Amino acid sequence: MAIKRILVVDDSATERHILDGILSKKGFEVSFAEDGEKGVAQAKLSKPDLIIMDVVMPGMNGFQATRAITSDPETQHIPVIICTTKNQETDKVWGARQGAKDYVVKPIDAADLLRKISALG
Repeated sequence: MAIKRILVVDDSATERHILDGILSKKGFEVSFAEDGEKGVAQAKLSKPDLIIMDVVMPGMNGFQATRAITSDPETQHIPVIICTTKNQETDKVWGARQGAKDYVVKPIDAADLLRKISALG
């Protein structure tokens, strides 16, 4: 499956802007949600090809949202890449246990992120 539509879930307007720049330049159609609850709802509604998920957000955090998305039959086929400042090995393991397919640490390395997206596509 070719990845064309990407949902970015991040409470930071700056991070959303950075990711939009990286992804739009490569021709991806990018949509946004500002928190975990909105991210889960948007995933069900729009069925993106990929979700890039922050972890530290108010309300439902990114690990909880990832678990909700990857355990729901409606959305479990959508790959999730965790994108966060949390760079401990335990965070990466926990992200994988929630169903994330990959993990990117901020500040974002555009080439690394695009490689990981390409590997999923």
